[in-house]
Amino acid sequence: MSIRVLIADDQAIVRSGLTMLLNAQPDIEVIGAAADGLQAVSLARQLRPDVCLFDIRMPLMDGIEATRQLAGPDVADPMPIVVITTFDLDEYVHGALKAGARGFLLKDAGPALLTQAIHAAADGEALIAPSVTVRLLAAFADSSTGAPAQPVEPPTDREEEVLVQVARGQTNNEIAADLHISPSTVKTHLASLMRKLGARNRVEVAMWAHETGRIQG
Repeated sequence: MSIRVLIADDQAIVRSGLTMLLNAQPDIEVIGAAADGLQAVSLARQLRPDVCLFDIRMPLMDGIEATRQLAGPDVADPMPIVVITTFDLDEYVHGALKAGARGFLLKDAGPALLTQAIHAAADGEALIAPSVTVRLLAAFADSSTGAPAQPVEPPTDREEEVLVQVARGQTNNEIAADLHISPSTVKTHLASLMRKLGARNRVEVAMWAHETGRIQG
């Protein structure tokens, strides 16, 4: 089955370009496009796409607030959202991740990385532009206030290994190959980590790893 995608960008040429690019993929279908954040939230609630692809700078409501309304901490059934922007600014990435985004890409990322991010979000994973992953998560950890949350149970040795790989931005398949375990076993360890850390997604797991000094730089 195709991954159903909703696009939101205030520039018509960008919406058209992304729509053509994604519809050219055999397993992705663009089911709607919005020109501002308010319309994006309305369409998302109406259409229930598998993945939302939101620009940050939009009129009426920016992409970060739209993400917060659809995937924020108070949302019972958060939607997978990938934020895509022209601007490589830490504050944008921090805001998007805190709002619940599962991915962050720059618009020059290219078709391959964009489709990879869509697939990752649909599979419950997260993809942040490789050029900014570790730097931004580390900066996010540095800007956090207060002590990191304490897990309800300590991670096991294997979970610690998975935790570090997740924080480095690796996918489940990449982690499985590196640790010589199956992707389903990685998912089991990740689900356990999320439960122990009270995290809603792997981005929050990665941020916790940085906050607690498991990843340096």
